[in-house]
Amino acid sequence: MSNRSKPVPPAGAEGPLEIDITAKVYRAADGTLVPAVEGLSFASPARSFTALIGPSGCGKTTTLRIVLGLEPDFTGHVRLPVADGRVAAVFQEPRLLPWRTVEENVRLALPADLSGLDLKPLFQTLGLSEMAARYPGELSLGLARRAALARAFAIQPSLLLLDEPFVSLDEETAGRLRGLLVTVWSARPTTALMVTHNLREAVDLADRIVFLTKRPARVRGVYEIRTPRSERGARWREQTLAAIDREFPGVL
Repeated sequence: MSNRSKPVPPAGAEGPLEIDITAKVYRAADGTLVPAVEGLSFASPARSFTALIGPSGCGKTTTLRIVLGLEPDFTGHVRLPVADGRVAAVFQEPRLLPWRTVEENVRLALPADLSGLDLKPLFQTLGLSEMAARYPGELSLGLARRAALARAFAIQPSLLLLDEPFVSLDEETAGRLRGLLVTVWSARPTTALMVTHNLREAVDLADRIVFLTKRPARVRGVYEIRTPRSERGARWREQTLAAIDREFPGVL
């Protein structure tokens, strides 16, 4: 039976995301072996939002690529929330096909059983209702990233991976997009793992923050956040950042 014909579990599956990477090594241009990830192990509970933070070049994006199956040459294992579930990814670049409209880009990602999905509610939530017939070249970077979010959520994934989706945006635009992400994700919680350099962003969005060491990446520690997102105001944020800085010196 082909993957297309298999019934796929809906979003919000019960299983956790479990990552246990014993080693991931790259071969440099001069032939030397460069360890990227070593002894990295953590889990994201079902329907939780986990942020991954660490120094530049420590192996965060490599970890995400391993979860996506784009880096199969590693030692260890990754257990997805659902073995045959849908996985959606949002990258730093929106990666929209320039010759297709916003709606066509989103529909292109839909599996056969969702081909007739009504996208209007999703577009309305993300502020894309008037942009559905526009081409990527007509969009600002902020709108293009909204379209990338729409494409990810439209497939109703059991796992959502985000690789610095708001990088290079001004803070006002990034803040609006973070709010939209929370709105859409809260309506249909799915296990999410986001790589970011922005600790304030992680504090606003995540249920837990996994801090990584410098390369080769290992888990330095995990900070749990139990405060509901609706109660995460400016004062709470500053207090939380101060508490994180005390527990993990140097991360701010």
